[in-house]
Amino acid sequence: MLVCEVCGQALSSEAAVRRHLRRTHPGRQPRCPLCGTAAPGCEELRRHIEAAHPEPGPPGGRRPELAVGLPECPFCGEAAGRELEAHVRARHGHLLGAPGADTGNGEQLYECPMCSLSCTNIQILEEHVELHLQEQSFSEGGNMRDLELAQRLQTEEDKWQRSEEEKREREEFKKLQRQYGLDNSGGYKQQFLKNMEREVDRGRMQPFEYHKRKADMMECLAFGIDDGKTKTSGVIEALCKYYQNENKDVRHVWLSTGVDHFQSSLGDRGWGCGYRNFQMLLSSLLQNSSYNDCLRDTTLIPSIPKIQSMIEDAWREGFDPHGASHFNNRLHGSKAWIGACEIYSLLTSLRIKCQIIDFHKPTGPMGTHPRLFEWVLRYYSTENEGGAKVVCTSKPPIYLQHQGHSRTVVGIEEKKNKTLCLLLFDPGCPSQEMQKLLKQNSDGTSLKQLRKFVGSLKEKQYQIVAVDGVLSLEEKAARCHASQVLTSEKIP
Repeated sequence: MLVCEVCGQALSSEAAVRRHLRRTHPGRQPRCPLCGTAAPGCEELRRHIEAAHPEPGPPGGRRPELAVGLPECPFCGEAAGRELEAHVRARHGHLLGAPGADTGNGEQLYECPMCSLSCTNIQILEEHVELHLQEQSFSEGGNMRDLELAQRLQTEEDKWQRSEEEKREREEFKKLQRQYGLDNSGGYKQQFLKNMEREVDRGRMQPFEYHKRKADMMECLAFGIDDGKTKTSGVIEALCKYYQNENKDVRHVWLSTGVDHFQSSLGDRGWGCGYRNFQMLLSSLLQNSSYNDCLRDTTLIPSIPKIQSMIEDAWREGFDPHGASHFNNRLHGSKAWIGACEIYSLLTSLRIKCQIIDFHKPTGPMGTHPRLFEWVLRYYSTENEGGAKVVCTSKPPIYLQHQGHSRTVVGIEEKKNKTLCLLLFDPGCPSQEMQKLLKQNSDGTSLKQLRKFVGSLKEKQYQIVAVDGVLSLEEKAARCHASQVLTSEKIP
């Protein structure tokens, strides 16, 4: 048993003495525990012990060098690393015992909680356990660095993915802005001029025609009226004559009041269908004296920029604030698409009584909407239940909206087999095709572009705006208040 020269604590080995001096008396001059010789430092003391007090062994034998940074044997300080446990069992077995065993003389055994070795000296066991912890810390140092590297790489990967996702979202948002005309790329006027310039470049338009049409357009925009160059009138009257002479498979047909067809032009192609369908509906209302008071300030068909300003006026009155916010309260000068809600707000602001009917899901096989056809039939046939084959009603046309496009319902056929067929004006149909319907000798082939059977309308959702009279000022105010949360009648 060795004794600390500084404090007199009994220690079990030279290694224990060295550790005790390093930990308990740092800065003091170490002394050899075997002969008392002072040494300037621990390394010098180690060399002194190896030279002056060699262990028994072959002549010239030296203590093995210890691996730097690895834990030493708590009994003699020789073995280190992986050989430590085998060394302790072989060289210092007399200090150890099997777990749970008794020494035979009543001494208590202390068991290592990490490797199940046991010994009779609690201090030796404490140093032994501390070596386990040092070895674990040494082995975990590399693992900790690997973990930190992995975490840093994962953080960088997550940051890159977020950046890519944000980039995709920005691109998708810009795509939607372009699709719905909200990208600040100009409106009707800018597109009209750009497309005319393209026509000149391709040789389809002469420069003098370009300047003439530009001047005409600027004059119409200044007055806020449509130039009428894409309008076709008299189609409803021509249809009425055709059906009176046609006796093949049509049992009944109901037609709206007179409606002018408006085709999309160079200035609104690709986005102006909603505005063109409003022009069609308005052309019918202007021919009905019941709406003269409501439309006394709108005696001519307005241009598309003028319609945009009219919708903005409706928003300023308080109609559909949620819808207005979708467009940032601005339509004029843009290529923004409009739908049933904007048409409802505009008509109601003019004191025209209307309603939105939402056919929000298919009601027939194969994704069809037979309930839509039945509703249109009731709309046109309610006031005309007689047996006449052709009925020219006093009903205005119906605004029909689905995702990405809108059309105008001007009538409905009932075939002899009871099937129904809508008659639609489409702003995408060229004026030249519509004018074919005006010919006296028409054989009905041009009707194909108007006819839509149940199997032809398979969009997931359709909305219609149907006009039904005039509102009083009090009714208009009530509907304006109700439009704070705009609702519709849902079918089914």
